[in-house]
Amino acid sequence: MNRSSLTLETPMTEERAPTVTREQLLTMMSAVRRTGVLRAGVALKVFDALADGPADAAAVAATCAADTRGTRILLGALAAMGLLEAHGDLFSLAPGAERVLVSTHPDYYGDAVRLAASDYEWDAIKRLADAVRNGGTVMETNAETPSYTFWEDFATLGTLNTQPVADLIADELLPWPDGDRDRLDVLDVACGHGLYGYTLARREPRAHVWSLDWPNVLAVTEANARRLGVAPRAHFLPGDMFEAPLAGPYDIVIVANVLHHFAAEQATRLLRRMADVIRPGGKLVAVAISTGDGRPADDPVPHLFSALMLAWTSAGQVHPLSVYEEMVAAAGFTRPKLHTLAHNPLRVLVADRV
Repeated sequence: MNRSSLTLETPMTEERAPTVTREQLLTMMSAVRRTGVLRAGVALKVFDALADGPADAAAVAATCAADTRGTRILLGALAAMGLLEAHGDLFSLAPGAERVLVSTHPDYYGDAVRLAASDYEWDAIKRLADAVRNGGTVMETNAETPSYTFWEDFATLGTLNTQPVADLIADELLPWPDGDRDRLDVLDVACGHGLYGYTLARREPRAHVWSLDWPNVLAVTEANARRLGVAPRAHFLPGDMFEAPLAGPYDIVIVANVLHHFAAEQATRLLRRMADVIRPGGKLVAVAISTGDGRPADDPVPHLFSALMLAWTSAGQVHPLSVYEEMVAAAGFTRPKLHTLAHNPLRVLVADRV
């Protein structure tokens, strides 16, 4: 069927999407400038410099150890984006900025810029067209490269989605049904920050956590174990998740934020490897972003993230939820139980070892 016949013969069952305009395209194209301005403001701690009240460019420049002219231009750009307010020669924080952009505030969100607006992602996504032609990343150094330093940042900073998901996992699994056991053994695969396993360990004194990741990442993981007070029960397995000796057996295996790095076949192979080290009655916890059945425009985050996976990995993509469920079942587990959190793109699947 050609496009014209599709237009004529297919009834409109949904509200028509807004017409694409030049203005809309211009807004998309200028996003890189906005991101650059935000990055500069956070890196220079401009918002900290204005935390005590309005100041002019010279005062902000002195606090930030920057050039006055350059600072004035940056302040104007931040004001144009609504992050600052301009009053003649004086600049002040826009309402709400003191909470999310001043580094001393508990709700500071500036660290997220190092992840969501990192050079690592930009270097990959700017070559997305090449990745589309190639069917996967064209980057010599990418998300699958051993000792990739982005994962150190990810382990150090985490995201706002991390702790709520960690709490959800602990709520679902604890208390562990076998209360007579002396210990509960947990394997956290591609652990990064380690918070999924360490949240379990903080709530369950019997829990010992084996954290698996690249050696450079485990240095950060180990620091988090000390910070959270679970270091005596934290153990470390350095290496590739497909090849490193796994030890075990384990009561719980957590596979978080990596299944979308692979094609379904390879991800299933990873899950089968985990099935081999889970005790009878043990559980698999898989955490991933998934696409839904609705229109991409109604849920853009997973589709945009899937484009990053195309640019950043050899065969990764964000899979539909049904595909993740099929992976889990094919690897030797029961049909997983799905858990979600409002306003959180991560999906948590919990399944029993068959």
